[in-house]
Amino acid sequence: MKTRLYVANLSYSLDESDLRRTFESFGKVRSVVVTREQSRGFGFVEYENAIDAQRASESLDGFDVDGRKLSVRVQRVSEG
Repeated sequence: MKTRLYVANLSYSLDESDLRRTFESFGKVRSVVVTREQSRGFGFVEYENAIDAQRASESLDGFDVDGRKLSVRVQRVSEG
């Protein structure tokens, strides 16, 4: 199982490298994607392990980045 986070309420000035820097202090980040769709910035951060993703989710949900409070939720995606 891979573990990734859905991150909503991103500032439009935030890019993948900014998001990676915000999340990498909680563990090894496998990938980062930022999407801007329907006037809402959101993205996905995938970790190497579930424990790091859970810690990041608990710590960064509601965290202020560029004047916006992040909404962070854990998503489990099976490989294959």
